[in-house]
Formats: sequence, C-alpha cells, structure tokens
Amino acid sequence: MSSVKSNAATINADISIDQLKERANYMRGLNLISLCCAGSGHSGGTLSMMDILAPLYLKFAKHDPKNPTWDDRDRIIWSAGHKAPALYVSLAVSGYFPEEELAKLRALGSPYQGHPHRRDLPGVEISSGSLGQGFSVGVGVALAARLNKKDYKTIVISSDGEQQEGSIWEAAMAGANFNLSNLILILDRNRLQIDGKTEDIMRLEPLADKYRAFGWKVIEIDGHKMEEIVPALEQAYNNTSDMPVCILANTIKGKGVSFMEDVVGWHGKSPKKDELEKALIELGLTETFDSEKFFKIADDYQTQVEKRLAANMPKFQQEYWWNTTEDMKVNMDPTRKGLGRALDEYGDDERIVCIGADISGSITISQFYENHPERLNRWFSVGVAEQGGTTVAAGFAKEGKIPVFGTYGVFSSARNLDQLRVTVCYGNYNVLIVGAHGGVSVGPDGATHQELESLFQICGLPNMHVAAPCDSVEVKKMVHELLFKIDGPKYIRFAREATPVITDENTPFKFGVANVHRFRGEQDNFMDAFEICLATDYKNENEDVALISCGPETAEACRAAWILKNDYGIETRVVNLHTLKPLDRESIIKAALETGAVLTCEEHQVGGFGNWIASTILSRPEVADKKVLFDMLGVNDRFGESGKSWQLIKEFGLSAEHIAARARKLLDNK
Repeated sequence: MSSVKSNAATINADISIDQLKERANYMRGLNLISLCCAGSGHSGGTLSMMDILAPLYLKFAKHDPKNPTWDDRDRIIWSAGHKAPALYVSLAVSGYFPEEELAKLRALGSPYQGHPHRRDLPGVEISSGSLGQGFSVGVGVALAARLNKKDYKTIVISSDGEQQEGSIWEAAMAGANFNLSNLILILDRNRLQIDGKTEDIMRLEPLADKYRAFGWKVIEIDGHKMEEIVPALEQAYNNTSDMPVCILANTIKGKGVSFMEDVVGWHGKSPKKDELEKALIELGLTETFDSEKFFKIADDYQTQVEKRLAANMPKFQQEYWWNTTEDMKVNMDPTRKGLGRALDEYGDDERIVCIGADISGSITISQFYENHPERLNRWFSVGVAEQGGTTVAAGFAKEGKIPVFGTYGVFSSARNLDQLRVTVCYGNYNVLIVGAHGGVSVGPDGATHQELESLFQICGLPNMHVAAPCDSVEVKKMVHELLFKIDGPKYIRFAREATPVITDENTPFKFGVANVHRFRGEQDNFMDAFEICLATDYKNENEDVALISCGPETAEACRAAWILKNDYGIETRVVNLHTLKPLDRESIIKAALETGAVLTCEEHQVGGFGNWIASTILSRPEVADKKVLFDMLGVNDRFGESGKSWQLIKEFGLSAEHIAARARKLLDNK
C-alpha cells in the first residue's frame, strides 16, 4: 500500500531504495502492457517518469485509495495529461483498482481515457490534456490549502515540452509571488518532444536558472537514480523556506527499453505485441506478467463495446457500412494528407512560410519542407506555443508573407481565440490557420483533443473565411484557393483518421459555392454512384429531402442518401457546404424551397453548423409562406471521450444510419 490512510498512520514510509527500484521496474512493465492493449498512447514520456512516480505514490504522498476524496490528502496534479497511462499505473499499484483494469486503456466507455478526466476515476485530481493549464490549477490548489489552513502538499507533474507554453511561466511567477512553500513542481526533463529535441525546436536552457530567477528553489537530480530521487522528495516535503520547490529531473525518454530510449518516435507510440515481448525481456519481467490475460480482457471489453454500438445502430434491409458490400466500394484517405500534398506542391512560392507547433508530422504541415530542403529557411517551429504561433503568423502577414500556422483544431481555434480575434481578424491579416484533427477523429486521445466546438468560435469572427472540405482531394483544392485566391484571415478544418474519398480531381470546385451530390444508383465504386455538380448549376429534381453537411460528414450524408433510396425510395439532395464562411445562402434556400425538408449533418456540437443553415432559411421572406421541415444532427452538448474513431461516429449518432433514420422521421411530418 502506498501512503497515509485517512484514519491511520503512515504505511510503507520505510520502503527501501531497492524495493522502490523494483516497483518502478514493475510499473514500467505494467505501463507497456496497458499501452499495447490500447494500441495507442504515449510510451516514451511515461517510461521516463516511473522512477519518480514509484517513491511519490508509494512512499511520500498522503493519499488513501479507500477514501480518494480525503480532505487532507496531498493533491497530485497531472499538468502533462498525455502521461495519463503512468498516472493510471501509479493509481493501480497504489490500490485504487485492480491492475488488470489497465487493459481497458483508451477504450470507449472506460474510465482510463487517453487524457485523464477527474469525473471518471477516483484518484485523478484534474481533467487535463491541453498543456500548460495544470500548473496554474496547482497554484490555485496550494493557495486554497493556505486559506483552509491545511498542510497538504500540492505536487504538479509537468513535461519539458510543456515549458514552451506561456501559461507555464505565468504559473511559475504566481507560485513564487505568493510564496507557496507547499507547492512542488516535478519537471520531467527528457529533452524530447513530438517534433524532435526540445533544444532544436525551442530552446529551454538554462531551465534551472530560469526557475531560480522566477523565485523557485530548484533541486536538480538524475531522474533515474533512486538514491537522488528519494532525498530530493524528502527535501521538497520538508521545505522550510517561503519558496515553492522545482524538482528538475533529468531523465531519458523511453527509459528501460533499449529500442525506445531517447528515440523521439516513441513519444506518442505504443508497442506492438512483439515489441512488448522484447521490452519485457529487457526489463526482466517475462515471468511476472500474464500478458495474454490482459489481452483477453481488452478483447472481451472491445467485443462488449461493439455489441452495444451495434444494438444501438438503426437497422435497415441490409448492411450499408463502408466497404461491407460487394459493390459501392470506397477508398479511405486521411483528409489531413490533402494539406501535406498541397504544401508540398505549392510551397515554392517564396511568400509562403509555415509555422509548426510540435505536431507537424501528424497534421502533415511538415511536408512543406520534407522533400524540399531549400525551403527550410521558411519553416519555423514555435514548439508547444499556439498563442505565440498565431501572432507570429500575423507578423509575417504584416510584411507581405503568406503564413500557414497549424496544430490540432482544439488548440488552433480555442486556445488562441483572443489572438485570432484581436490580432489576426481585427487586423485583417492574410493568415491561414489550420485546424487539424477536427471532430472525433483523434479517437483514443479523448475529449481534450477532440475538436467539437470550433465552428461556434471561428465562424463568429469578423473577416474570417472558414472552410471544411469533405475529403483529402477537396482539402488540397481548398488549400490552393486559400493560399492564392483569398486575401485575409482564413481557417480550414479537417480530420485525422482515414475517411471516404468521394471526389476526384475532375469534381467541380469553387470556393464559396456548394456542391450537390446526387445518388444515381449503385456502382462498383461509391463515388461513381453520385453525380456531382456546382450547386449553381444544379436543376431541381423535386427531391424529398436535402441533407446539408460539411467536412467528412458529407460522405456519411451521401451514404445516407443511398440507404434512403434503396430502402424507402426516398430521393435525397446532398449539399456539400465545403465553404462555411462566406456561406452559399442561395444554394441553401433553393434546397429548402425545392425539397421542403432539410436535415443538417455535422461532426461537431449540434448547431455550430446547423444554426447558420437555420438562420439562412428563416431569414428569407419567400420561405415564410412555405412549410419547410428542419432538423439538425450532431453531437448533443457533450464532450468527446476515448474510443476508436469509427466507434465514436456510432456512439455520437453521426453515422449514415443515424442520418437516414432521422431524415425518415423528419419526413413523417411532411
């Protein structure tokens, strides 16, 4: 057991150095097994922490697994939320839940989400994942302890890449300013982040001197030598100064597994079964764990999830899911690749500069320079600094450049919203903002990384142009338009996972003008089953319903049109609004008047897209005298959660089956 019970004396305070070493090694193995079961997650930065977490959770911290909300417990704040697997392992070995439960890491409905959520799991103090925020929470918690006359410690777990967020230094300043001697920052200094070495991306050194300059007591240690870790924690816990303490732990990413150690590629990667086997051999744990037992728990849990999702799916005469029939086959390709292909092809223009924010390969913005070393002088990585990256882009635009700044949509539309509003949009600068991994497409990463709110935020900004292309082909076309034909602030939203390709190079495309996809009958290839034209060229066919959509959800709307025709003989007009701002209002009005029934479809909080369509229809006087049925389909006012991306499409009711069922219900009122 770990520490102090709420009604008992200290337990295990006398655990030896050798025992802690054994526990840390054990925790590494447990961590890797859970990541292997999940098939995704962060190996490198969780392994680098284990030598520190073992003594923290098993020797020093006051906490009680049987009374997780004990008022006098120490608060361990995980600001580096991506290290969640290490948090769960620490809780498991402390006795909060059976270790076998870790097999459910990142699975739909499991409390062990890709980034921790305090409402899901006892022992988790805060929901985290957006870097830089947990440190300030820790400051607030430490201040509350002082007000409440409590002697608990507040321990903040942080990563070194996180030090690139400006909010980190606000917290550092506040912690010292308020003389928070009850606050301990444990900084995992493994020197690697997603895009490479921290000192190559955005220099952090001299990091210890910086914290000292901010008024912190700094204890610098080898984060893998228990003989240094334990005295450092003792010193921090017995701090008698009026200064907060920073334990700067020099560590090795992937520690303990030779092929993972100091390899940047293992930042956000999980081991496959053969790699797990090799790792457990190196750790000397092959006889310690029954890996197959964990795998069976994971498989059985996924089977239950799939059965539940299948039971909740609307039923039709046949199976219509992607690529399950002999015909109507579709190619799958991540929409994000359209960005990379566009920057690779069009990046020779000397005006273009690209700004990365530590996930450059994932969102493919790095393809700007990967095959073109001569462009490296126009590539700038700002690290984990979305607000700074946005305003740096405005500076480039002010001087006549065409900057492209990209990161996950949750960070490029929300964390930097004030910078977008005041600097980019108010200044009307020619900046292209990339909102990658939109919707639920990041899957197992969970709610903190699933962008479901951006259209509320971005479409409301004056001067902003907003695009949400339907597939990777359309993304590439849209990027070209935004780079060279649209002057001013612009935002493009696309997904991470492979989604259906429903257009090709010959498909008509015009910025600001919607496309109509009209189902004509089953074909070998899904795309060939549809006639596609500009909405301005479309002739009314008196369809029964219009499905108006954007982004990859357009493919689901097209598949719904197939279901509606095959099962019910319902004719459907699918309107692809790849340009959200300026909105193609005439095409929306035509669809409403000519079909009399409109269903909007969005992989987004419901209304972020649909409200614009509804207001367009209601604001036109010619609609007043004609009954137009209207409904909106989207995510119903909830946060995302971990799970496979296609599971989440079903879980949130965004699939074609749900669209078809909702459309048929709408038509019952016609």
